[in-house]
Amino acid sequence: MAATASPGAGGVDAKPRTSPKSVKFLFGGLAGMGATVFVQPLDLVKNRMQLSGEGAKTREYKTSFHALTSILRAEGLRGIYTGLSAGLLRQATYTTTRLGIYTVLFERLTGADGTPPGFLLKALIGMTAGATGAFVGTPAEVALIRMTADGRLPPDQRRGYKNVFNALIRIAQEEGVPTLWRGCIPTMARAVVVNAAQLASYSQSKQFLLDSGYFSDNILCHFCASMISGLVTTAASMPVDIVKTRIQNMRMIDGKPEYKNGLDVLVKVVRYEGFFSLWKGFTPYYARLGPHTVLTFIFLEQMNKAYKRVFLSG
Repeated sequence: MAATASPGAGGVDAKPRTSPKSVKFLFGGLAGMGATVFVQPLDLVKNRMQLSGEGAKTREYKTSFHALTSILRAEGLRGIYTGLSAGLLRQATYTTTRLGIYTVLFERLTGADGTPPGFLLKALIGMTAGATGAFVGTPAEVALIRMTADGRLPPDQRRGYKNVFNALIRIAQEEGVPTLWRGCIPTMARAVVVNAAQLASYSQSKQFLLDSGYFSDNILCHFCASMISGLVTTAASMPVDIVKTRIQNMRMIDGKPEYKNGLDVLVKVVRYEGFFSLWKGFTPYYARLGPHTVLTFIFLEQMNKAYKRVFLSG
């Protein structure tokens, strides 16, 4: 029941009590890390497919299933979890920042009567949160792309990073600290697209499902809203994602980088591999993004509910 007394009359705040900002950031990171444990193999398949056929070479993988079976055959079951440490660090930095900022801004812009922000404002909040998180998480992203791509190279060309911290140290020592932020611009651009689509469409989908009267605020509602959100996000962000992947994995050839910038990546992919290659790896991307979105929001919602029940009830 909302309080109606004015602040001057000693009335209480109409907004319900919420968890501290530090807890929001922590829960965001933990939710993303928990989801990554389940979807890391799909992330690896997606990255390998996006690099397949690079430079007009013959595609290494015909389908997602072919890619998965080829990796299992060549690298074993452990091989499909290559780069897990980098994936976890990415979530600990990127997701902690983006979901924390999104949650804080969302609550701050929610009306005193509980009215949520409009769709466009949700998208703007998502873009801001995503770009900030992407900048913070770019070093882990660079390590992840390189670690997941390593197995496709001949043994004498592999980087052979032992774990994410070994990767970060070696990149800084061998190529310079700025290399840790290589591809930062397309990474931030991808994050803007992903978060505008994912976070806003999740909030909007959840609100629509609740307003329909057929759903209550439970795991089924969170699952359906997340799947809708994941589909929208996949279609919108894949071209930017392939630019990010190629730039972060590129090597120097005769002292020159393989690609000049993100536009150069797009032009070369379309010219040599075909327009629809911009959506190369769509299936593993959605198969990864969909469940990751579902699991992240489910974990986040459940942790928030548990915190409110234990610490904020009464």
